[in-house]
Amino acid sequence: MVEQRRSSGDGTGAPEHFLVVFPGYHRSWAAWIVHALERHGHRATLQRWDPPREVALEDSLGDLLLSSGRVLLVLDDWFFELGPRPPGEWNDALRGFVAAHADRFAAVNLTNRPLLPATAVLEPASLWGLSEEAAEERLLSRLGLERRRTPKTMPTRVRYPETRCEIWGEVPRRNPRFTGRDDLLTDLHQRLSDAERGASSCTLLGMSGIGKTQLAAEYAHRFSTDYDLVWWVNSDDRNIQRDRFGELAVELGLSIGSEPGERIRAVRDALRRGEPYSNWLIIFDGWDDPEGVNALLPQGSGHVLVTSRNRAWSEYTEVLEVPAFLRAESTSYLMRRATHITAAEADEVAAEFGDVPLPLVQAASWLGESGMDVAEYLRMVRERRLSTVDEPATGEGFPQSSMTSWSILLNRLRRSQPQAIEVLGLCTSFAPGRIPLGLIRAYPQTDLPEELRWMATDLPAWTRSLDTLVNYSVLTRETRGPLGAEMGPHQESVHMHRLVHDIVSKLTSEDSHALHRRAVRTLLAEADPGNAVDSRNWPRYAELLPHLEPSGALTSSQRRVQTTVLNCLRYCLRSGEYNSGLELARKVRDNWSRTMDPLAQPLLDLTNQESYIMRASGRFREAYELDRAVLEKLQHTSPRDEVAELVTQGSLAGSLRYLGRYQEAYDLQKKVLEGNERLLGPDEVDTLVARHNLGVSLRLRGRYAEAFELDLETLARRENVLRTRHINTLKSGSAVAHDLRLLGRYRDALARQEPVVRLHVQVLGPQHPQTLEARVQLAMCRRRESALNPDVGPSMAALLEQLAQLHGRGHHRTLAFINNYGNFLREHGDLSQSRDLIDEAEAGYRSLLGPAHPVTTGMLTNTGLVMQAAGERAGAMSMFESALAGLTATLGPDHPWVLGCALNAASARNFNGRIADALDLSRDTLRRARHTLGDQHPLTLSCQVALAADLRAFREQEEAGKLEEDGLLGLTRTLGAQHPHTISARQRTRPHWDFEAYLG
Repeated sequence: MVEQRRSSGDGTGAPEHFLVVFPGYHRSWAAWIVHALERHGHRATLQRWDPPREVALEDSLGDLLLSSGRVLLVLDDWFFELGPRPPGEWNDALRGFVAAHADRFAAVNLTNRPLLPATAVLEPASLWGLSEEAAEERLLSRLGLERRRTPKTMPTRVRYPETRCEIWGEVPRRNPRFTGRDDLLTDLHQRLSDAERGASSCTLLGMSGIGKTQLAAEYAHRFSTDYDLVWWVNSDDRNIQRDRFGELAVELGLSIGSEPGERIRAVRDALRRGEPYSNWLIIFDGWDDPEGVNALLPQGSGHVLVTSRNRAWSEYTEVLEVPAFLRAESTSYLMRRATHITAAEADEVAAEFGDVPLPLVQAASWLGESGMDVAEYLRMVRERRLSTVDEPATGEGFPQSSMTSWSILLNRLRRSQPQAIEVLGLCTSFAPGRIPLGLIRAYPQTDLPEELRWMATDLPAWTRSLDTLVNYSVLTRETRGPLGAEMGPHQESVHMHRLVHDIVSKLTSEDSHALHRRAVRTLLAEADPGNAVDSRNWPRYAELLPHLEPSGALTSSQRRVQTTVLNCLRYCLRSGEYNSGLELARKVRDNWSRTMDPLAQPLLDLTNQESYIMRASGRFREAYELDRAVLEKLQHTSPRDEVAELVTQGSLAGSLRYLGRYQEAYDLQKKVLEGNERLLGPDEVDTLVARHNLGVSLRLRGRYAEAFELDLETLARRENVLRTRHINTLKSGSAVAHDLRLLGRYRDALARQEPVVRLHVQVLGPQHPQTLEARVQLAMCRRRESALNPDVGPSMAALLEQLAQLHGRGHHRTLAFINNYGNFLREHGDLSQSRDLIDEAEAGYRSLLGPAHPVTTGMLTNTGLVMQAAGERAGAMSMFESALAGLTATLGPDHPWVLGCALNAASARNFNGRIADALDLSRDTLRRARHTLGDQHPLTLSCQVALAADLRAFREQEEAGKLEEDGLLGLTRTLGAQHPHTISARQRTRPHWDFEAYLG
């Protein structure tokens, strides 16, 4: 059949119409073909085609000819399995009906594999392996069309299917046996496309084994031409999920560190802005617990697809239920995979397994590989099912017969491929989902049980075993990282469906389980980087963490395995994964306490890490009780373990600080430092930590000058021992700047903190928890140095948002900054928002710490400042007096916090006409401030200016004038003539003090 060249436009001929017929599998090719034809002036219509098996093929082909114009078939070997129909039926239809209407049919071929012989009648033009330009030329040539000299400009660009989108992130390989689901995929695409911007998210909901993951993967491949970025996030485990989503930051070229929270925020911001890609698709596979969804789910112009078993997703996204296969889809799949079975036999197998995809996949694999008769196969399934009265249930409505079919498969493999059974058993000792099976090849020197050593030494046997399991659809292969990269958890892995994992585990003997679990936990220990402080190792720890429990690592008595467990716990603390850390610590304690002495070193290490995580997550009382119980045991044990006591005492001192028991914390921390210096020496890491924490205690007690001297010494020692860029050295640098600010040396504090923050960003990244704390210090330095700086307000607002994203608004560090920002807004006249923020912080602290804590009490003075600014003078005085009385009772009369409250209370007394009371309080406050802070501290000078105002009100003009003049000179020398405090004093605006909440 020879086509004449036909004009494609440019005024030389009429345009033609084409019906582009394609199986759903090749939608992207069909869309590109339509786009190419329309660019050259023709009309084209897409027609997805899946002719029902019960309709004669000639009738289905005849229906296509009802369209005007010619029919263009998009072919590959898959096309002829539609139905499915035997090759003879297709050949007959092609030789007969299609040949009789040859002028109406044309075809393109997308494969290099052989097609049915009779397709020669269509003279298909091969587009396989061609560039876009060459494919377009061959398409037009086959249809006898001329190219337009200037193709039309189309409103949207359709990507050539052979051109992968810009970023393609670990989407599972396309399943060449994917069957049906066309209407479901089309519905999903329509829902995402029609949703409002920023709300284009949908959850595929269904039970295990129903095909949610396969559906999501097929959607990504089928509609890939719609997107510039497609990113797959395995979400079975929260840590792996966060780590994987954060990896997108690197692909997007975002300049950030490796802390997961920092990367996630940067990625979400880039996706929201649509920079550099506005057409993106993010797929979260297996996200069953929607906790934390608001901090992870991206918004913007792209699409989000979630697969889950949890119906709670209806609160967050649109939900699309994934049903079982239609019977036609079930039988089609079975007949494609097991070509020897009939339609009636396929129907019987489908009915046996309830049309659920996962057991059908296994049944089809078995029948296809074994060639067994369906009657024999079903007899084995039914007899074993009926004769096993105590067979374990699989749950979730999964067909009970599937357990029997798996049992048949495992028995066959035991006879024919026993090594594949060993690999499968090994997999069940990992968690389901992504399994870093490459560990066994990456660490060949690992002390494996003798029965499993072949896995590390016999590569052909290893490969054969994996191939067998993949062929039987038990596992799928996954490979991460570039070719040739060193193997490890991130480089080579397999995926095992959760339900397959559950079933195979139940069908594996306990002896085998014990052997495999021992091997896996040994491998996990071998893969431990050994340094959970280094953020570069966090992706590895995120990969290891979910496999600790199924491998039995949490119950292991091996010291090396226990160290790996503790390192994973340290990772949770350092990376900010507090909830995961608390859950892991609880499980470890439950296991270890059954077999270990309460004072065994692993349990002591566990207590230390658990206590840190509790404090970091705001559970101060629990941390205190945990440390106190252990310390009591240590102190009543002979012989005494002084080092263990010091570690526990240091942790207990930290809890006391957070609980507001500052004197007890100081006394205990001083004892810890002295003990560490005596036992370990002055420059050991633990000693330097104790020295730093003593500085924190001094700061909380208001002894700022002593804290500064101690922190300076600690910084110098850490720079010498740990070097400048160590995370602890950076912390000391921030502490010194904090001391300088509290001493009123605002310019010096700012000059120190700016390079400290730059180093934090370089070493840890801008969103690391410690970096955010350093940035908080920098924001406060800038505010104190010059509250008129126009950049201070916006930078504080942005920083508050980042803290809330990292910790949540109820976390004590976020509450502290909510309070600080509220104070800033009050100073700048935004009383409404200031009141809201101060109220939020006060309520948050009251809930977290209780009403009697010094910080909760100090918050009253900030509430009073808002009320006073709003003209509520009586109410403000009540707040000031309550704060003053409460803090005096807990901290004593000379603490700087008390002096600040007294400054505010004296002001309120003056404003409410109690001049004599104000004067008495102002005199006493100035005297105490000079003693505690020195004559030139800004708070002391403010107390002096306030006393002058009270003296003037009491008509003591001479003394007032002298005090005011000296105070102004002091403020000018200390802060500068243009500092807001100096200007306010010059204008005789009554000074005040705002409470800066700080827990340590």
